[in-house]
Amino acid sequence: QVQLVESRGGLVQAGGSLRLSCTASGRTFSNYLMGWFRQAPGKEREFVAAVSRGGGRSIYADSVQGRFTISRDNAKNTVYLQMDSLKPEDTAVYYCAASNPAISNYIPSTEPGYRYWGQGTQVTVSS
Repeated sequence: QVQLVESRGGLVQAGGSLRLSCTASGRTFSNYLMGWFRQAPGKEREFVAAVSRGGGRSIYADSVQGRFTISRDNAKNTVYLQMDSLKPEDTAVYYCAASNPAISNYIPSTEPGYRYWGQGTQVTVSS
């Protein structure tokens, strides 16, 4: 089992920045690809970003490419999501997730690729 705890989100004005963190416990953190997803009101949960085990590779949804940066610190068992140039449409509950440990040759961008989930944290961007 892997337990994931996200940092508190918050309210930020459009154009502002916010950094989320997610700390893992229970298993060897570096064994897992890590991802961030989000769910806006009335919408399905969607992929945001993911990072490889060592942190050297990452992928992003088109909607956040160039504005968000995912990173990880394996010594601290923590994955981060730096969100810059925030827009009102970024308002959502953000979830971190740890991959199915059997996945080794690609970074998943869909929910079935992830086995463990955090509880979610609200991010609200005001216009």
